[in-house]
Amino acid sequence: MGRSSGFLAKTKKILKVLGPGLITGASDDDPSGIATYSQAGAQFGLKTLWTALITFPLMAGIQEMCARIGLVTTVGLTTTLKRHYPKWLLYLMMVFSIPAIILNIGADIAGMGAVANLIFPAIKPMVFSVAFTLILFILIVFLPYEKIVTFLKYLCLSMFLYIAVPFFTHPDWTQVLRNTFIPTIRFDKDFIEILVAILGTTISPYLFFWQVTMEAEDVKHANAKQLILARRKLIRPNGKEHPDKREQSFVIRLIKKMQLDVNSGMLLSSIVMFFIILATGTALNLHGIKHIDTVEQAAKALEPVAGKASYLLFALGVIGTGMLAIPVLTGSLSYIVAETFGWRASLNKKYWQAKRFYFVILVSLLAGLSINYIGLSPIKALFYTAILYGLTCPILIAIVLHIGNNKKIMNQYTNSTLSNTLGFLTLIIMTAAAASLIYFQFV
Repeated sequence: MGRSSGFLAKTKKILKVLGPGLITGASDDDPSGIATYSQAGAQFGLKTLWTALITFPLMAGIQEMCARIGLVTTVGLTTTLKRHYPKWLLYLMMVFSIPAIILNIGADIAGMGAVANLIFPAIKPMVFSVAFTLILFILIVFLPYEKIVTFLKYLCLSMFLYIAVPFFTHPDWTQVLRNTFIPTIRFDKDFIEILVAILGTTISPYLFFWQVTMEAEDVKHANAKQLILARRKLIRPNGKEHPDKREQSFVIRLIKKMQLDVNSGMLLSSIVMFFIILATGTALNLHGIKHIDTVEQAAKALEPVAGKASYLLFALGVIGTGMLAIPVLTGSLSYIVAETFGWRASLNKKYWQAKRFYFVILVSLLAGLSINYIGLSPIKALFYTAILYGLTCPILIAIVLHIGNNKKIMNQYTNSTLSNTLGFLTLIIMTAAAASLIYFQFV
């Protein structure tokens, strides 16, 4: 009893320190992402394990820049775009981002309903999908901001279910190490497409908006008085006034805490991605199952090969990550719309204080749910989402880089050399991925 209470106390302490970065990283491995990683493992075995090592620093670099922007400006990315960049650029981001996010929401809801049906076959997947949609809306609307954050943090623990799965599939650890540290690249359509899909899943534009906004929310509400006092001297229109050492030290401490948070979240995301590819690559590919379209197919295929325990862990993980990711997706979309049109936008406000903000969340949930009724399969929804993300991601990365190095916006807290290096490397890779995505649609 003492040990379990001590473990819970330590867990609470860790979760208290970590915040937006942890949630962002964990939500990146949503049911649609799990489907992508499962297909990579089933189709190519362990040959894509090395991508987890490559994507981690890229994800961490971009999300650190986004978090820094939120911390310094204390406003969302949409507001910063609106204040400092042409309106057409903001509207272009909306045109591409909103449909992609809705498709992503729909794919996640469908995936959760499908795996819940595997656990309880007597209940139809659509019933579960409707129930999950209703539960999520109630939680988002009626829980206060602090409760939502706590709820999301504890859901992050569901990610550890995937780390247990490979130990039921008995992998060859020598092959695991070889494929982790020695990249395999095949220049054919199928392999390049799965690499592009992995990149699009791990580095998604909606996460940029969420990271900036949540960091701003976190700073404003957790450190409001101190930060307001510091920022009065930190940011001046004439740029002549400088903060004293105490104020500067305060903001530097915030940045260091943020970096720990972001790096922890991105590391968790990469570890889970690695273990999903490992589990499906070992259990499915080696047993001749080389095509997985949906997460329920992956879960179902695991049962006869790796046992019922691994199958249940996989299915429960999908539900947990869906409950974590959908509030992030709907919240990101609602912040984008509300900030664009100047509406009140905050998860910290009650429903009647920001009706239009919460109405957008409701509409996005219903629009995502409706995908199940219009005949668009989850795998097609993921395909169209990848195309839209692929087209917008390089542009948005370029904008984030520009904001992060703009002294008028960031004052002395502009990007470090390491951040810029990782950012430009991500820009090059994502641009090449977008070009490859388009190229392979015409060959």
